[in-house]
This record gives sequence, C-alpha cells and structure tokens, in this order.
Amino acid sequence: MKFNLITSTITAGFLIVGVAANLSAETNDKQVQAIDLVEMFEKLGGKHPGFRKAHAKGMCAAGTFVPASNKHFTDSALLSSGELPVSIRFSVGGASPSSDEKAPGTRGMGIQIKLPDGSLHTFTGNNFPVFAGKDPETFLGFLSTFLPDENGNADPAKTMDFVQQNPSVLANVMWNQTAKTPASYANTAFFGIHTFYFEQPNGQKTKFRWSIQPSLGVKTLEKEDAIKMPTEFLADTFSQQLKEETVSFTIMASLGEAQDSDIDPSQQWPSERPQVSLGEVIITTSGGDACKNTNFDPNMMSAGFTPSADPVLRMRSPAYAISFGKRLSNQ
Repeated sequence: MKFNLITSTITAGFLIVGVAANLSAETNDKQVQAIDLVEMFEKLGGKHPGFRKAHAKGMCAAGTFVPASNKHFTDSALLSSGELPVSIRFSVGGASPSSDEKAPGTRGMGIQIKLPDGSLHTFTGNNFPVFAGKDPETFLGFLSTFLPDENGNADPAKTMDFVQQNPSVLANVMWNQTAKTPASYANTAFFGIHTFYFEQPNGQKTKFRWSIQPSLGVKTLEKEDAIKMPTEFLADTFSQQLKEETVSFTIMASLGEAQDSDIDPSQQWPSERPQVSLGEVIITTSGGDACKNTNFDPNMMSAGFTPSADPVLRMRSPAYAISFGKRLSNQ
C-alpha cells in the first residue's frame, strides 16, 4: 500500500474537523472540534505558516461562467443571470507548499462565482470521486493510523487493520492504489462528492451531486513519463495550453433518487443517474495571487441552493474558517 501517497491524499482532500483520535470507541465518542483536525494536519504534514493547511501548493486562474439553464434549476440566480466572473484555484494535495507535482494523487479545484447582487457560489472538489469514510469519526480514525509512534515510525499494519474494520474507507484507498499523475490541471476531472439540494419556486427540490469535466479530456502520465517531468510543471503546462487552445470545464449535476445517500460521501451514486449541465467555466487567465486569500467554502452557495445533512460537508465551514484565519495571521 502506498501509505505516503494515501496520507497526502487524505489530509489534502477535504479540510474537515476532528480529533487526533486513536481507534477506540471511547475516543470516537468525543465531540469533534474544528481546531483539532487543523492541528492534526499540521502534525501529519508539518507547519507552514501563511499557507493553507491542506492544498498548500496551488495556482490561481480566472474566467467566465456561462450558465446552462434547465428545468431542474428553474429561476436559479446562478443560472439565469447571464455570464458571470469566476475566480479559480487549482492545487496539489498536501500541506507543504513544495508538494511534488510529479507524484500521483490528489489535485484540487476551487471555483467561486460572483453574482450581480454580490453573492457568491462556490464549487470545491478533488480528483478522487469518493471520500475516505462515511462520517468524520471514521475519517479521523483512519487519519490517526498515520501518526508516528514515539520513535517517529508509522505502523502500516495499523492502517490495514482499520481499513478492514471500516469498509467505507476502502473505495478511497483503492482509488489511491491506481491513481496516476495528472498531466495538467486542464486535463483533470474534479468531484464534489457531497449532496446538495435546489428548491424551485413551486417547492420542488432537486437532489444532486456535481462533477467538473475538462473540455480537453482527462489525461494522466505513466510513472516513467512522470519521472521525466520538471519538478514544477503544472503552472507552465496550463499556461501553454491556454495560449494554444480554449481551456474550459463543464459543471455537471447528477440527479439523485430517493435511495441515493445524501449523508455519506464515501458512497458513489449509480453511474446511470441522469446528468444535466449547470454551465461552462471558460478560463481566460492564469497565474498571479488573486485567489490567495479566497476561502473556497463549498457551503457558500447562491439563493435556492442548500447543503445536505452530510456531516462531513457541514464540518468543512468551521475548519475552513480556522485555516483561513491562521493563514491571514501567518500561522
């Protein structure tokens, strides 16, 4: 098992809240607090003052959101206000601002769309389609297995035992086993993994999960090709693609049915669920620091949209806020 890779992916994937727990039932019964997992990420990835506690290494971009109206999101301000400005951040998983771009594993994308009334709608996702655990307690128990002992050594057997006892972690672990190095941010698909709702004027609710699909297609590098790449190549590759062709992404909504879980991000919905487009994000520029102090909180949504009761999703806001505050105060 690629334990270092899994640790990077898990700690980078979604900044949620929790405790640096052992695997006992007693520990898992403790109330989860945001500051605890922020500190856990620092234990696992090191302290890097002034940087995000997860996805520390990233690249800003900007563009335009071109909405695609449809009957499932009638009267949505997000989809009925015409073209809207977008701030974007692409990132590499891990707490270090010098994370290895040649390594396989997590890549992230944050999109913040500004509506005419000043409100914001945020999409935040990663390139893995399923979360490591059905709830924060499971995730935290899994994460704690990577903590080193008093001699500085981690115990892979501890992680393996936890995975066997907690099957909701398995799908994410298996993704890590087969993950390859993304060839470019522009050739990477991203997944929200959480469930959201949109309520139409007539009271009808649309249950959905979203994904972001690249117009240039998904492309990855084999290990032997990734090794040959420069230490840092993602920003330059993206910039060159932007000069040569249109770089865009389509935000797709998968429409859920009653039996599809809205509280468990470790479960994927069936692939045959209907897919509708919410719109296209067309990238116009990349580079700079415009997104440096943007908080890409996925619970920040425009009118009509609401988060599900997914406990992992709901925990993200306070954890993002703590990380944001630490970043601004150079902690």
